[in-house]
Amino acid sequence: MSSQETISGQVARRCLDITYDRLDDEVIDRTKYLLLDFLGCALRGSLTESFKPASFLAQKHGAGVDTVPVIGTAERSEVSYFALATGIAAHSIELDDVVNHASLHPAVAVIPAALGVCYEQKQSGNKCIEAIVAGYELMVKLGIALDPAAHYARGFHPTGTCGTFGAAVAAGKLLELDADQLQHAIGIAGSQAAGSMEFLADGAYTKRFHAGWSAHGGVVAASLARNGFTGPATIIEGKFGFLRSYSSKFQPEAVLQKWGTPFEILNTSIKPHACCRYNQGSIDCIGALMTEHGLREADIARVTVAVLDAGFALVAEPAEQKQKPLSVVDAQFSMPFGAALAIRYGDAFINRYVEEEIERPEIRSLMKKVSCVRDVELNRNFPVLWPARVTIETADGRTLTKQLTYPKGDPENPLSWEELIAKFKALASAVLPPAQCDEIVKLVREIDRTERIETLMHSLRQAR
Repeated sequence: MSSQETISGQVARRCLDITYDRLDDEVIDRTKYLLLDFLGCALRGSLTESFKPASFLAQKHGAGVDTVPVIGTAERSEVSYFALATGIAAHSIELDDVVNHASLHPAVAVIPAALGVCYEQKQSGNKCIEAIVAGYELMVKLGIALDPAAHYARGFHPTGTCGTFGAAVAAGKLLELDADQLQHAIGIAGSQAAGSMEFLADGAYTKRFHAGWSAHGGVVAASLARNGFTGPATIIEGKFGFLRSYSSKFQPEAVLQKWGTPFEILNTSIKPHACCRYNQGSIDCIGALMTEHGLREADIARVTVAVLDAGFALVAEPAEQKQKPLSVVDAQFSMPFGAALAIRYGDAFINRYVEEEIERPEIRSLMKKVSCVRDVELNRNFPVLWPARVTIETADGRTLTKQLTYPKGDPENPLSWEELIAKFKALASAVLPPAQCDEIVKLVREIDRTERIETLMHSLRQAR
């Protein structure tokens, strides 16, 4: 098999064919929409404890005229460490975008690499859009080809494993790699694919690291390829390649199927709740039942949540641990905690995922009333559909059930631009003044009208 016949060779050419003038208005608008969502997550994430060591490391690599402003800080960093810190920040609050049928978070891997290299290389906003679209396309296609449930079963987080490929493509386009160089970048990226799910054991920060390392590794891969470093041409489908190594149900043909028809960036969901994607629909159902039936906290006797098989080990097991989260990370991956928040407050936004709520007696009591179950019917069309169903038994003997097919934030049930801007401001205003937040919204919506993204990047900084 010649290098041009490999999947990575075909991917490289297809990614280079993605140009702004070939993208329709819907794809361009969606890219801006997801970029703004990412920036809100990154800004708010810059306040988390897990960001502090990442920021410190980035600052140590902050000397030089070509360094990049680190989002949410007054510091600067070399581009690959900018990507590392920014990816960690954006993924840390569990509000970043997700693609259901690939079960991964593309923005936190692709966009830090794209923004960093675009700034460093003084590329235009149009070029940044191209890079983001290409990065999403490859990252998501790989997630589909792995089969998310099989990939999780092997203990891997697809954002970490697939993300480095998407970041490499995004960085490679902005570094103006040719097809051979971009294929090598993809090959190098494959040797950096990582993302152990063992963080679930004790709530460690490493899930957040998966996003940052993917972004960092993608920049490194593209930079090495630009300077003559080589990667295996068969990294995707080879005997010891990515798909065979990371899944028992891999489908190599899925990487190229329906490429760009439509672009996967259009299949991306936004999170309204600050927790694992497998909890989102259930939280929606609980909120709807509470409102529709005028329920109060005291009315709740028992809650039964049907959880998709692929997410059961993430948010429902072991049951005793999920009912007693010990940290914010634990809480982000606890269905009982998310359910308790929805019952008590009617939402599960970032201000609820704090130690104070984890320790609140009323929340602890509500979590004990929540049980998670598996359901064959719920899984019938996964991962194309991520339905949710919740049953609430009330103290006065009623049994109330709510099921939905598309959680709020899915492309079929989207947040409007106005709702997205409100989400962005709710996150960004914790770091930047209102006028600066307004300016960021304007700059993002006009990013394709600028020859350089310096103004946008500088608007994301805190004043010294």
